[in-house]
Amino acid sequence: MPSKDHNNPTLKHLDALAKLMDSQFRFPGTQIRFGIDAIIGFIPGVGDFGGLLISGYMILVLAGNGASGFVMARISLNVIIDTLFGSIPVLGDIFDVAFKSNERNMKLVHQHYIDGKHQGSAWKVVVPVLLLLFSICAGIAWFAYTILSALFHYIW
Repeated sequence: MPSKDHNNPTLKHLDALAKLMDSQFRFPGTQIRFGIDAIIGFIPGVGDFGGLLISGYMILVLAGNGASGFVMARISLNVIIDTLFGSIPVLGDIFDVAFKSNERNMKLVHQHYIDGKHQGSAWKVVVPVLLLLFSICAGIAWFAYTILSALFHYIW
């Protein structure tokens, strides 16, 4: 269970992962930061699904460490927003650079543990949200398959 201690290994691991996904790199000559989430987002369908898997992993770790249902619901909402808007070609990648859902979520986590609002397990919130996220990903995959199938059929 993460504690109020900023040196907690679980929080450090998730902070590093959030930074890698959202702000590890900087556009030269600017203060604009981006991460792997924006880069892999250029791969249609697969990139957005990869970003969702990383966010889902973070949610599972936090749920397993007893984050409250309220915090888990806010985190899940950020992930859903990121997944929906991030799946829009090109504009979604710009959105990923600006929104930085993983870092937003870690800010919520730190506020949650520092404010001492730790209220126990969040599995009642996480399981339905993960099912919803899986359904969204399946819909994105189906849409990408349909478009690519029609495109290949049209070309050949």
